[in-house]
Amino acid sequence: MALLNFRRKEAPVTGGAGDFLKGYSIEVMPRTAEKVEDFRALLPSGTRVYIAHIDGTPIEDMVATARRIAADGFPVMPHFPARIIPDKATLTDWIDRYQGEAGVDQALLLAGGVSQPHGDFHSSMQLLETGLFDRAGFKRLHVAGHPEGNRDIDPDGSAKNVSEALLWKQKFSERTDAAMALATQFAFDADPIIAWAEGLREAGVFLPVHIGIAGPAKLQTLIKFAMACGVGPSLKVLQKRALDVSKLLLPYEPTEVVSALATHKAAHPEFLVEQAHFFPLGGIKACADWANANGGTGLRAVARG
Repeated sequence: MALLNFRRKEAPVTGGAGDFLKGYSIEVMPRTAEKVEDFRALLPSGTRVYIAHIDGTPIEDMVATARRIAADGFPVMPHFPARIIPDKATLTDWIDRYQGEAGVDQALLLAGGVSQPHGDFHSSMQLLETGLFDRAGFKRLHVAGHPEGNRDIDPDGSAKNVSEALLWKQKFSERTDAAMALATQFAFDADPIIAWAEGLREAGVFLPVHIGIAGPAKLQTLIKFAMACGVGPSLKVLQKRALDVSKLLLPYEPTEVVSALATHKAAHPEFLVEQAHFFPLGGIKACADWANANGGTGLRAVARG
């Protein structure tokens, strides 16, 4: 099976992808959100919107973006990157701001993309251990998943530290009142995703997975983001495709990976991957248009929280 589909006219997704895309979520940043005049014109009602917190983005910009999107009726899930949060007082302040100004009650907790912590925290587990999110009554907490591994966590290329962290998060999910899930980085090949998700269950991890999907974009754009995000096997696929000049300028759409995951989900209802989380690398509108055209709906349409 070809890993990427670069035909000028995409065939529709198959394998029950419409069901798979119900309740999809999407990720934005303050600077990309500013370019969207009206999210209600793009996204289905109830779509969960993650807000990525890149190092150097003022918390004021993050909260303002959350307030604006929440006011439009969308559930907002801001990132809390542990390594850029200097101390517990700052974490408390961020939680208070998000709740007080934007009514936020869900969060994605992750280590963050910086190599050296700015202060006391270096992992999402430390953020969870503070108890501040439970104390604030957060209803949903997502943590990072890594279908292709993570060299920052396991420099030797193994999955030892990642696996230990996942087991810790599984145990935490059993003592928190918040609903938990794994939100993953994007990937382009369904087979490693399926193998990874099946391995979770075998290892005693049963957290639902919200799988990262790269939205429609130019190949050059995907390569740039894949390099920045450390997407290993997928980057090799993109680099191989880039050698074919005839495909270099054609747009990528996530048709094949979504179809394959949807087919597997339909055949294996217990599959831990429960929905798609889109990274709109080629633009929010292009991503939302593709998802909506292929059966995507918001959370309210499928009665999810």
